[in-house]
Amino acid sequence: MSAIQALSQRGNPTDLYSRFSSFTAARDLMAADLYPFFLPLEGGEGPTVRRDGRTLIMCGSNNYLGLTGHPEVLAAARSALDRYGSSRTGSRFLNGNTDLHQELEAELADYLGKPAALVMSTGYQTNLGVLGTVLTPRDYVVLDRSAHASLLDGCRLSGAKVRWFPHNDPEGLRRTLERIPDEAGRLVVVDGVYSMEGDVCDLPAVVKMCSAYGARLLLDDAHGLGVLAEGRGTAAHFGLTDEVDLITVTFSKSLASLGGAVAGSEEAIHYLRHHARSLMFSASTTPTNAAAALAALRLLRARPELATAVQANAAYVRRGLAEAGVRSTPSSTPIVSLPTPGALETLTTWQRLLHDGVYVNPVLPPAAEPRLRTSYMASHTLDQLDRVVEACAAQDALLERPGNEGRSVSVA
Repeated sequence: MSAIQALSQRGNPTDLYSRFSSFTAARDLMAADLYPFFLPLEGGEGPTVRRDGRTLIMCGSNNYLGLTGHPEVLAAARSALDRYGSSRTGSRFLNGNTDLHQELEAELADYLGKPAALVMSTGYQTNLGVLGTVLTPRDYVVLDRSAHASLLDGCRLSGAKVRWFPHNDPEGLRRTLERIPDEAGRLVVVDGVYSMEGDVCDLPAVVKMCSAYGARLLLDDAHGLGVLAEGRGTAAHFGLTDEVDLITVTFSKSLASLGGAVAGSEEAIHYLRHHARSLMFSASTTPTNAAAALAALRLLRARPELATAVQANAAYVRRGLAEAGVRSTPSSTPIVSLPTPGALETLTTWQRLLHDGVYVNPVLPPAAEPRLRTSYMASHTLDQLDRVVEACAAQDALLERPGNEGRSVSVA
């Protein structure tokens, strides 16, 4: 018997493996037939998907423009596979770089209105690499309370002093900035579109505060790219591209692929190219992913009406839900969040919607307050959207009825 096994059998609390056996929440949900994660889906991802032989309307995807199955995107990926192979087997810093990656960087920088861009392997790694490189333990970083987890993790990696301000609250940002020592470096970090609520950052107010207090600004536009300003994102939506120092994006949403990028000044991108550890010590984005993202970007540039279509579909759903008495959080993006009274209601309603042929995302603390997160695509039909509204309207936990507000049932 190994020493680890002996410790485990004795239930020693200092054994790292003891936390594995103490984690029972997921198995409890499995036993109750309420486990909503890692569901295997069949076929490609579009406005519908297949599960267990059934067709479901997909309202749990970030495929906002519906391009994951577009013929031009698929053809570009196939061509890259034939030309470059399945992998570069190394980081871009060494053998993983191709002309395709650099072409994508040039076109993405131009589209976002910045002098330069740097492509990394995922959106998550982009935020880790940028924040872990730009910041040092001597600096202060100020985050919106609803900032994405990758932004917080990047700040923690840097060792910078982390400060928070209330979600989308410029006055709270001002109070936080004024408490930072004058001699300290400072960076404000916000999302363009917040992934759980679907609300848009008050970027004009944030830019004003950054200017007043000498702070640099990073905008994570993962959910804004392809959606706002005919696709160009949050900074362009407000006409403030030049006022935002760094813009990070991901390819796994509107650009129908996998990867991420940061756009900014030539000087900043040159520095990140030679210092960002998540770039230097991680395998390159595959050529197929880079080619798919580039093809999707070119479609977006040529067809800005795609961004208009997804916004129109989401607005159609919001109107339908409101008329049916279904509560949703304020949003002007493809994300429509449906609050639920508690965790149990979230899971049971998710399960009922799945049974009714609608796939949505259940969200539980600590990610956010209990809710069903729904999101829409440019490729959804009005008939599909009507069916989604009808299914949601049949769920008691989602309706504006006396007794629903504030009611919570624990699954613990």
